[in-house]
Amino acid sequence: MSELETYRQSARVFLDSMAPKYARPARSGNTVEQDLALGRQYMAARYDAGFAGINWSPEFGGQGLSNLHKIAFDAEEMQYGMPVGFFGISLGMPVPMMIHYGQDRDFVKERVTKALRGEEIWCQLFSEPSGGSDLAALRTKVEPDGNGWRMNGQKVWTSWAQYADYGVIVTRSDPTVAKHKGLTYFWVDMKAPGVEVRPIKLAGGDSHVNEVFFDNVRLEDEQRMGEVGGGFGLALHTLMIERYIATDSAGFGPHLDLFVKLAKETTLNGRPAIEDGRIRSAIARNHAMRAGLDSITRRAMLMMQAGMQPGPEGSLQKLVAVRSRQKLSELALDLQGTAALPFDEHAYVKEDWGTSWLNAPTGRIAGGSDEVLLNTIAEKVLGLPQDYRPDKGIPFNQIPA
Repeated sequence: MSELETYRQSARVFLDSMAPKYARPARSGNTVEQDLALGRQYMAARYDAGFAGINWSPEFGGQGLSNLHKIAFDAEEMQYGMPVGFFGISLGMPVPMMIHYGQDRDFVKERVTKALRGEEIWCQLFSEPSGGSDLAALRTKVEPDGNGWRMNGQKVWTSWAQYADYGVIVTRSDPTVAKHKGLTYFWVDMKAPGVEVRPIKLAGGDSHVNEVFFDNVRLEDEQRMGEVGGGFGLALHTLMIERYIATDSAGFGPHLDLFVKLAKETTLNGRPAIEDGRIRSAIARNHAMRAGLDSITRRAMLMMQAGMQPGPEGSLQKLVAVRSRQKLSELALDLQGTAALPFDEHAYVKEDWGTSWLNAPTGRIAGGSDEVLLNTIAEKVLGLPQDYRPDKGIPFNQIPA
């Protein structure tokens, strides 16, 4: 038995021991607040058992294992439906960025430990109402204020901001230079004076995203991450991580096995739908596509394990996975006919086709819209020339608003 398979089995033993209290059946009927409290308990138990920060350095409370160990554990954990959704973004992007770029290393170590234990949550403050999918068009501004900065502006679609203790944020520090060059990256205390969070209710019924307002929020210079004016590079680093960490080949929708099960149980023209050539073709295409995306992810993880940064292929992963989830969910609803009409806003997105279909458009915006990803693939993967950009090289404050 390989070392990785031995590790996978030890993960199963731990998860089996946690399931009676924390797995999806035990959480049925919980409010969001009850689920969050249960999630914090589970994260602490996971930390104590040595399954937190699996591929992080022991210097920051991690286990010092490979990315493949993390993939193995995540694959096992996903089957149980543990209450980890509140912490996915926190541990996926903001906290790794703090490890890379945080100035006060003692502060960073304390934050990392608390985040791994579920005691603190981080959010990612990128999108803005006026910027659309163009991150470099953001208008949240910081201005020098003594030995620090003063921040004003608004962010939107910030996941779990209502429960976050800290966040990472990209700001406009110099409007007199080209839009990509005048940005600076900070971490922000979400409980600081001047920070206001307002939840947004989505079509699916939940409110995990928010708009966040900043009114003269004080930032110390030690909260700056990276160089002044270097924020766009750090933002790209964050998004490269997000497009691998914050996705899976199913686009966070139901597993293909559930569609096969549905096709076996549903009739089409008086015969089981699984016998229809069009349905079998859809299953084959999805299987091949998801296998290909899993290979891209594995390659990226091996690159990171070798000390390299993942490349733009992550844009392909996210684009194809969520699109295919939406189409497969739509096909599943069509197969069910009128039986698909009842909607349960508390249903699990990876098990319910209606919930998956209704929430899929959100996934096609988060982490970069389809259009942005297509441009990235065209330019960075295929080597095609850039689109015409009339604002390229123009000082930001001279671009018509």
